[in-house]
Amino acid sequence: MNIKEEAQSLAPYIVEQRRYLHRHPERSFKEKETTAYLAKELAQMGIAVQTFTDYFGLVGTITGSEPGKTVLLRADIDALAIEEKSQVPFASENSGVMHACGHDSHSAMLLGAAKLLVAHKKAIKGTVKLLFEAAEESGHGSKYYLEHNIVTDADACFALHVMPQIAAGHFALESGPRMASCTDFILTIEGSSAHGSTPHLGHDAIVAASSAVMNIQTLVSRYNNPLLPLVVTIGKIRAGKQFNIICDKVTMEGTIRTFDHDNYVQVPKELEKMVQSIATMFKCKSKMEIITDEPAAINNHPELLNIARQAAVELWGQEVLLPIDTMMGSEDFAFIMNKIPGVLGFLGIKDDKAIYPLHSNQFTLDDGNLYKGAGLYANFALNYLNQTSGGEAHV
Repeated sequence: MNIKEEAQSLAPYIVEQRRYLHRHPERSFKEKETTAYLAKELAQMGIAVQTFTDYFGLVGTITGSEPGKTVLLRADIDALAIEEKSQVPFASENSGVMHACGHDSHSAMLLGAAKLLVAHKKAIKGTVKLLFEAAEESGHGSKYYLEHNIVTDADACFALHVMPQIAAGHFALESGPRMASCTDFILTIEGSSAHGSTPHLGHDAIVAASSAVMNIQTLVSRYNNPLLPLVVTIGKIRAGKQFNIICDKVTMEGTIRTFDHDNYVQVPKELEKMVQSIATMFKCKSKMEIITDEPAAINNHPELLNIARQAAVELWGQEVLLPIDTMMGSEDFAFIMNKIPGVLGFLGIKDDKAIYPLHSNQFTLDDGNLYKGAGLYANFALNYLNQTSGGEAHV
């Protein structure tokens, strides 16, 4: 078995798949053609494919030559509502939609891993499930596969995300918090309108909202333990109809990010109470709606992390591993990791060309190193199943 050489030989295929997917991006919950394309690729490899009548994305299943545990490998497939400005020759052909977060690369790497695993099917002691997840950018795309028990039979899971902060071709596979929780919310403050010259006859929702925006930051500076990272951001405000009318309704949208579980649970509650109190002070009313509620992605299974690190080092040596700081961005693979022991890793794409961050309309990457991600996906699965073939409980 030589996964390293076989992965390298698949580099042209992986690049081809990535660039095809890059040209044909689809937004969350609209990945119809992407799902069909990926299903066709897997079927051509002889992999059993499961699709769904009420949801996009798919699962490919590779059953090994011997019984054993089940390992889940995951890639996301959706794109963002961004007009691409990268000027690459394989730029998006779908106006206003772009793969600016690397999901095309993730899918291409998992296709490459699928080829490797099929080639080594006799060495698989158990089952490998390949999840191509729809709607990750929505913040709750993976919930469908969990709630419908599509992937919950897995004993372990693994996912990779490309990352511009890491040198190209290197991996970050580290313990502890990797990406923050994400609680996205909408706050609505309602007062009563009046003529701008008679503000005493109304209840100004803009004044109440302005006070709320300023006071919300005390959740970070006074409520929170300063040793625990916490971000509370109001990023969008809609208010007012005309310059001389006291505003009767303000809508604010924001996000809360943290690694601490208590903050993840309590800060949204404290935020809601604070805004209600402020609204009442100005004789207004408020309500809060949670839109996204992702937990933090935490690598807290050392046995699995060790398998992932060993799988990388076996292929490319100890020098392939690099550290990376924890990030306040989020990843809905965390929902899966909360149900199934798992590892979230990162593949570096930083080079002279890849100078733009994720979600930029000019985001690019050197896809010549994606074969390494395919190799790691496959080697992790093979090593995990081999090391746990004795039938032990969850690691």
